[in-house]
Amino acid sequence: MFSLPGHVIFWIVALVIFLVVEAVSVGLVSIWFAAGALAALICAALHGPVWLQAVWFVVVSGVTLILTRPLVKKYVTAKSVATNADRNIGRSAVVTEKIDNLAGTGTVKLDGVLWTARSMNDDPIEEGVTVVVREIQGVKVLVEPEPEE
Repeated sequence: MFSLPGHVIFWIVALVIFLVVEAVSVGLVSIWFAAGALAALICAALHGPVWLQAVWFVVVSGVTLILTRPLVKKYVTAKSVATNADRNIGRSAVVTEKIDNLAGTGTVKLDGVLWTARSMNDDPIEEGVTVVVREIQGVKVLVEPEPEE
């Protein structure tokens, strides 16, 4: 009967585990180690010493990680999607409820739409003041009083 050496079985099990982890994960987390385990498995099947199997595992895992990292960052990393709300940055709005960052209050009216507002510099801004939108964070606009001319 045919039997596999212990090191070959070890690398087969490691390869399967890395592939299963990769299959059930959302992002690329262990594909590099699967490639390293495959290289070590080949070395073990060719009766390479244990130290050489470990070297192949580390080297191939490291090289595949280094070579694929730019692709992973480009295609897997979550991308920020600009919305049409970004067009409001730099535009003027009118404070409809006093803006007080400490109290967590404040709204502005911008093109007929009410937005939750916060002051850029934490200074309270009274109702009726014209402000400029400087930033948008989620559903809040960060504003500062419009400079006087």
